[in-house]
Amino acid sequence: MERHGALEDLLVLDLTRVVAGPFCSSVLGDMGARVIKIENPKGGDDSRAYGPYVNGESAYFAMLNRSKEGVTLNLKSPEGKKIFLEMVKKADVVLENYRPGVMDKLGLGYDVLKGVNDQIIYAAASGFGSYGPYSQRPGYDVLAQAMGGLMSVTGPRGAGPTRAGNAMGDILAGMNMVIGVLAAVHARNIIGHGQRVDVALVDSVVVSLENAFTRYWINNEIYVRNGNAYAAICPYDTFQAKDGLAVIACGNQKLFEKFALDVAKHPEWVTDERFLTNVSRVAHMDELKELIEQWSSQLEVKEIVDQMLAAGVPAGPVYDVSQIVKDEHIAGAREMFPVVHHPVIGDMHVNGDAVKLMDTMPHVTRPAPLLGQDNLRVYAELAGLSAEDVEKYREAGIV
Repeated sequence: MERHGALEDLLVLDLTRVVAGPFCSSVLGDMGARVIKIENPKGGDDSRAYGPYVNGESAYFAMLNRSKEGVTLNLKSPEGKKIFLEMVKKADVVLENYRPGVMDKLGLGYDVLKGVNDQIIYAAASGFGSYGPYSQRPGYDVLAQAMGGLMSVTGPRGAGPTRAGNAMGDILAGMNMVIGVLAAVHARNIIGHGQRVDVALVDSVVVSLENAFTRYWINNEIYVRNGNAYAAICPYDTFQAKDGLAVIACGNQKLFEKFALDVAKHPEWVTDERFLTNVSRVAHMDELKELIEQWSSQLEVKEIVDQMLAAGVPAGPVYDVSQIVKDEHIAGAREMFPVVHHPVIGDMHVNGDAVKLMDTMPHVTRPAPLLGQDNLRVYAELAGLSAEDVEKYREAGIV
């Protein structure tokens, strides 16, 4: 049976750099879109300078930029602008993550692009969005985590605000950029033309905090950092075992009772007034955690997890990355670390796709491009340039 990608009819021009935008375009590429990454001829994407390196190539860049073709283009030059606009005529989507207004100053803002192709979807990610008092501020992930509230709710009890261990603001913005692009593609069938998609890193972090804001609006309560515990549910935390930490997640009353009665064999927990309901357990979570750890600390993580799952109570180990990449479900069945052959790096693992489309399964279509590797073919096809034209432009620093 012929293999199809869900987005194989889309042509995406990708001007993004570093994390948020490239994450978005890699997802679109894995889903079958033809993504052409357009980089500055002088060094390309900033993340080409980020380690780790293999044979002089950035594995960081290679992971975030798979499933893309690659060209170079100087958008500050009149010739570069002309070439880009020729490509826009044939494209469905343009992605960028410059500071708002930069593309307008280049003469390549949305109003110009829609004049060339009114079907174009123009998606931009920035720190604070394209409008509002902070729109011109530079934005990085750590700022989004700080100002979006994620740092305020993350960290051990009694400690200061803590950055999440990954670029969560960037990744959330990249995911929202994908959602926005796909919504705009669908809307194009309804309204008959493309539109702008505006995504802010800080907005993306704000909406991820869910219950923290609800508690504030309802009770005027400011979330207090509480380690791995959850403010709304108990027990729903990590608990000490002989050889590490285990997660026990009793998301409702029935699960707590199963845990107390069938697994831990402590029926008195169920009748204790402090633990009668979820609300009361949350109010007394420290006392309950102490009791649970008197039980859990006598067992190994695997024993706890096996006993919990046998009783139908959610539980799991706390993995580090070395364990995740060996896990039979995550790395095995779910194929979250496929191997791609890069022409310089060689065989390398990349992160897989979280969305599984069962009839048009996303997959890595090609390794990340070397700087400008597809100039000749892409510019011949999309801009009508000859090999001689491309060479002339290369010598002039335009490509």
